[in-house]
Amino acid sequence: MKFVATIEARMTSSRLPGKVLLPANGRPMLHHLVRRLRAAPSIDEIVLATTTNTADEPLVQFAKAEGVRVFRGSEDDVMGRVVGAAESASAAVVVEITGDCPIIDPDLVEQTIRMFKRHKVAYVANSCISSYPDGMDTQVFSLETLKQSAAMTQDPLDREHVSRHIVNHPELFPHLYLIAPPSLHWPGLGLTLDEPADYELLKKIIEHFGETNPLFSCLDVIRLLRAHPDWLDINSMVQRKDSRPT
Repeated sequence: MKFVATIEARMTSSRLPGKVLLPANGRPMLHHLVRRLRAAPSIDEIVLATTTNTADEPLVQFAKAEGVRVFRGSEDDVMGRVVGAAESASAAVVVEITGDCPIIDPDLVEQTIRMFKRHKVAYVANSCISSYPDGMDTQVFSLETLKQSAAMTQDPLDREHVSRHIVNHPELFPHLYLIAPPSLHWPGLGLTLDEPADYELLKKIIEHFGETNPLFSCLDVIRLLRAHPDWLDINSMVQRKDSRPT
């Protein structure tokens, strides 16, 4: 089976436009995400799933420079865009990642994939039950499962939040959830790139580890922030959108 990571990204974020190309340690945030996904052994290919908007042309150029496949689809129908991105790479299994997770832990991505490989379920995720820090979110499902789900719903929320319909129908799509061990349990920690304050914190973290440890782990980040609790004040006032299915 071919495992393909799809990265949903666009330049027109309402809270922080162009956020995925903001620099940290001299490279765009999206570069750090791509580098981390390439470190997950089971991922065979990465596809940047962006929109047909002219504003997203810089993402196309980024993908070309990084040697990453790009697929352009609807801005609002993200489910359809991910289906198209996965089909463009002849994926059997989709590893769904959003572009606002630039410091996702490759080991957690790999663990989620391996759980999918070992169990007869339709959907595996580490994000549906809050336990890991926000920003480590990984979802794995077959392309066939996603296409079945897409054929069953035209609800705008389902189409916007790719796995919402799958998650809300475990009777149709059996689930398996990963729960963080005590050392990684910090569901209130925001490590996603949503607002300027998030960018300030993530940039600080990335540049702290630099090129000596560019693939720093979730545990490395937790230890860093325990040692520097004042850093938590940087984005403590950010109100998170709940993008998880309900």
